[in-house]
Amino acid sequence: MTQDPARPRKGSDAANHYAARLLQHLVVPTFVIDADRRVVVWNRACERLTGVSATEVLGTRNHWQGFYEDDRYCLADLVALGRQDLIGDLYSEFVATKDDSVGSSAENWCVMPRLGNHLYLAIDAGPIHDDDGNLIAVVETLRDMTDQKRAEMALKTLAAKDALTGLANRRSFDQAIEMEWSRADRSGRPLALLFADVDHFKLFNDNHGHQRGDECLRDIAGVIGRTAIRPTDLATRYGGEEFAIIMPDTDMGAACAVAERLRHAVAEMRVALGEPADDACVTLSVGVATYLPGQEVVGPDWLIGQADQALYAAKHLGRNRVVSTDTMLLELAKARLTRAAAEPTQDRPRTARG
Repeated sequence: MTQDPARPRKGSDAANHYAARLLQHLVVPTFVIDADRRVVVWNRACERLTGVSATEVLGTRNHWQGFYEDDRYCLADLVALGRQDLIGDLYSEFVATKDDSVGSSAENWCVMPRLGNHLYLAIDAGPIHDDDGNLIAVVETLRDMTDQKRAEMALKTLAAKDALTGLANRRSFDQAIEMEWSRADRSGRPLALLFADVDHFKLFNDNHGHQRGDECLRDIAGVIGRTAIRPTDLATRYGGEEFAIIMPDTDMGAACAVAERLRHAVAEMRVALGEPADDACVTLSVGVATYLPGQEVVGPDWLIGQADQALYAAKHLGRNRVVSTDTMLLELAKARLTRAAAEPTQDRPRTARG
């Protein structure tokens, strides 16, 4: 809690004293820093919000400790420094202005170290100038928007997920592939895409029914989540029994290794396919493609087409296998030669030697 200033004797001092008492008792969490960015007011609502008492921060620049684990600027600091151009580097949502006489607004997740929880705060910071236009203070007010933000995130999550499998849906895939393609171009890092299709799934549905088919797709989605996904990857149900996995910063070798682990994990489920053979099980065919920045291609549709062709090749070559665009043509050519060699040859008339 802030200490009450000494009782004023002059009119201006009385006004300042009144303003300080007013801020102190506001229900809105508020703190004030001076032109040197030292805390001059840290009201009771701010104490409750942060768990940091006024005596800990008054006269210091340690107000960041109420909101973050590491030393960084708060919004009021940026306004005091006239560096509102940095707001986008520190806040996920913001409204900034180039006019230093006007404040800024921002929103951000704060870790609240003293209380041990995460809050999503809406923040407003406004400068106060004297009659000559000199900055004398910046007032920052805070609103706890955590419940609203979590509700918003939950709605977005529902809209982005496939209802059957819990993986991301096709809409999420379309958005993510555009974003990751652009990111790859900026970073110069490779981008991999896996297309996986459940082999003979129509036959599985015919033998076991659509309800069991849905359970099978959910089980495979669970395998994908456990086997193939890093935090930076995105696994989606692309459509029907087809899945797509976007893997940033991944070259062809690493992507094929993940695809092979996934194919093996699904086979290890030993889910009976039914006809035509009693011991046949559900398997996956996987096509793998990569984009290396600098290739003369027009956009992510090229990568999607490449992965789709590799998947088609995996199906054509007998299913339950991984095929990459790097080896696709060679493997298809070998398969054609093998088939040609296996076909019976007709007797040909012998020709006389010259």
